[in-house]
Amino acid sequence: MTSSPRRHAEISGAGFAGLTAAVALAQLGWSVRVHERGQKLREEGAGIVLWQNSLTVLDALGTHDELMAGSMTPPFYETRMQNEIVSDESLDGLRWRTMTRPFLHSVLLKAARAAGVEIIAGSEVASANEAGVIRLADGTELEADLVVGADGVGSNVRDSLGIEYTRERSRDGISRFLVSRHKAELQAIEPDTEWDNVIDFWNFEPRVLRVLYTPANDKELYLALMAPAADEDGTRVPIDLDLWTSIHPQLAPALEEVAHKEGKHYGYQTTRVESWRRGRVALVGDSAHAMCPALAQGANCAMVNAYTLAHAVSDAPASELPDALIDWERLERPYTDRTQDRSQYYADTRSMSEGNQFVGESVEAAWYDPTDPHRHDAIRAH
Repeated sequence: MTSSPRRHAEISGAGFAGLTAAVALAQLGWSVRVHERGQKLREEGAGIVLWQNSLTVLDALGTHDELMAGSMTPPFYETRMQNEIVSDESLDGLRWRTMTRPFLHSVLLKAARAAGVEIIAGSEVASANEAGVIRLADGTELEADLVVGADGVGSNVRDSLGIEYTRERSRDGISRFLVSRHKAELQAIEPDTEWDNVIDFWNFEPRVLRVLYTPANDKELYLALMAPAADEDGTRVPIDLDLWTSIHPQLAPALEEVAHKEGKHYGYQTTRVESWRRGRVALVGDSAHAMCPALAQGANCAMVNAYTLAHAVSDAPASELPDALIDWERLERPYTDRTQDRSQYYADTRSMSEGNQFVGESVEAAWYDPTDPHRHDAIRAH
């Protein structure tokens, strides 16, 4: 009896989406090669919040113990307006963890290597075609049963296929930093504050300057500084320390460290594509559905969609892979579309400042279980 030939995937992008797809495919028996245009395999971001949907994926990939060791679950998600506490959300029953982005990337990179994934740094995918052929920047052409475009908002894979998209920008943006916890110094300023909480400091008067304070682990603190894109002083990096401490004086010890760091102010944006796939090519992550960070679901949805993609194509015969991608998008995309819309709404209205926002429809994506084989039964019935 002759066994079927091993199927092969070429992936553009070694970020969270690309590595998740790579690990899932390799564990399902595929040979996988990942191309990363950067010269080094690293994640340059700051901190991240993972919700139950992506944590379920990471559990399925076998990374649970390592991930838990380098992350934490804060006691509460606290929201303040003009330094008055408006809500403390315990998020009972919903799994969530905070960590640094470099740590998460290292966990996925280790899992990919353990699964036998080939990862090439300094290799840029310039284009792809529907038949599953990629062309590298140096002109090399490589064939695959599946091509995954996980190459970000400026995706070469997406654009080379002529997939149309719209981009909606919001009035605010954010600068992200990792600093030391400074817990003792912060407690000296506000002894009654639980500095292990995520604390969302909103301020509208005398100007809009928000700080999302997120402990990432015992030693590192993730600070996200939000300001309107039109505010030249608020968006400046390195930051204007006097400005930020005048609005958020209790955060002075951490902001003083931020003031010595380089960085960039990123405007909020939502990218909606005409389609997530063409022939044997699929898009995941920011190349397909970049979203505002209001619900902290951008990376989570990226990993979920990368995982479900791997299973959708693995469950189908090789000859039916394009049809499997059509069905995958039909079933999975509605969750991400709704999350994009809600994130855009919260960004546009700044209504996260009202507190008690992680309830009802806003946590639909967080509760989603991509490993549940019956999750689409109601959709399939129609």
